[in-house]
Order: sequence, then structure tokens, then C-alpha cells
Amino acid sequence: MSTSSSEGNGRDRFHRRVFEGKAAVFAIATTLAISAGGLVEIIPMFTTTSASWERADWITPYTPLEVAGRDIYIREGCNVCHSQMIRPMRAEILRYGEWTRAAEYQYDRPFLLGSRRLGPDLQREGGKYPDAWHYEHMRDPRTTSPGSVMPPYPWLHRNQIDPVDVARSIRALARVGTPYEATDDAAVEASLREQGGAITASLATSSLDANWDDEIVALIAYLQRLGVEGRAYLAEQEEDR
Repeated sequence: MSTSSSEGNGRDRFHRRVFEGKAAVFAIATTLAISAGGLVEIIPMFTTTSASWERADWITPYTPLEVAGRDIYIREGCNVCHSQMIRPMRAEILRYGEWTRAAEYQYDRPFLLGSRRLGPDLQREGGKYPDAWHYEHMRDPRTTSPGSVMPPYPWLHRNQIDPVDVARSIRALARVGTPYEATDDAAVEASLREQGGAITASLATSSLDANWDDEIVALIAYLQRLGVEGRAYLAEQEEDR
């Protein structure tokens, strides 16, 4: 009985005999374990070439107004509570729509996949609600979603975007590979006015006043873009089957 107990205790204390009181050995073992885990994640990034990336010609770059809206979305931390990644699971697809394809992120810099959902996933948000819904939702989320814990963002209805700053963002994206043709200040502002004017006209039909350069208009443009091209392409593919 005592011999068996002694052997069991010996096995239980093996890790103690090896590591306890031996700081150098423990440090080396810890370093090796962390290095192994890190290499598993890092090596694939350096062995993958751009030729192997999934791309799609049915995805187009964000417009200047959508870029401005995306910058506001990031600034306000919307990606902390809302993910943009629908996983290929039945419950996800039934609630949010067709699962996300990698190519849909090809012009997303940075990616906004998200790591948790305090609010619903927004990958297929575009076209789900009218512009007026988003306008009111950002002013007071409870008016459109009773019981929502989302805070209001009234300053988006008061603040304006800066066309020159948006043009700088467009040029920065062009430098890293986004295929924009016109990146000068005048062309960017013309695009902002055109798309912003269309959204303000839409809001006016609901008796809501806004200007083309209001931050809320830019954010609406971005939200109404999310997942639209992917949803249209996947629907077309389904029809062809």
C-alpha cells in the first residue's frame, strides 16, 4: 500500500521535480511553448502569396462617402459590439443571411470582422432597412429597436465630414492597392455631393432634414453598402444552379 502510494506520488510530482526551483529550465520550456504556438500562426502569413488570395470581380471599392462612413464607424467603435462575419452555420444563416465569402473583404482596410456580438452581425445590413430607419436609430436606438442597449449618437446629426480629409483617405487606400481612378480633391468632393444628395433626398421623403456632408449621411451610406454586392452575386449563383 505504501509502495503504491509512493509511486503514485512520484508520478504526480514529476513536473515539480523538473521545473520547481529551476527558473532557467522553466523559462526555456515556456519560451519554446510560446514560440511553437506563435510560429504556427506566423509562418502561414509568410508562405502565402497574393496570387493565392481569394478575389472577386463582383466586389467594387467603397465610394468616397462610404469610406467616410466607414471611418466614422471605426471612430465610434461600432465594430466592438457588431461583427461583420456570418459563419457557415444554420443558425447564423437563418438569422443574418448567406455566410460570408473571403473575397468580400478584399477592399476592407482594416478588416472589421469583430470578436463578439453585443448587437447583431452587420455583414448583410445593406438594404435591410430604409435610410430613415438608420437616421432615427443612430439618434435614439430605442425608437427603432425597443429594449436596445446601444447608446445614442446625436452628434452624428450635427457634425460634418471634411471632403479634403476624405480625399486623403482615398489616396491612402489607392497607394495600398485599392483601384480608385480619381483621387484628387475635386473628384472626391463631387462624388461625396452626388451620393450624399441622393441619401438626403431619400431622408426628405420621411420629413427628415440632412445635408450631404453630415456625418450621419456618410454612416448611412456605409451601412447601406454592407453585403449588398455579395448578396446579389450569391443570389445570382443560386438562380443559375
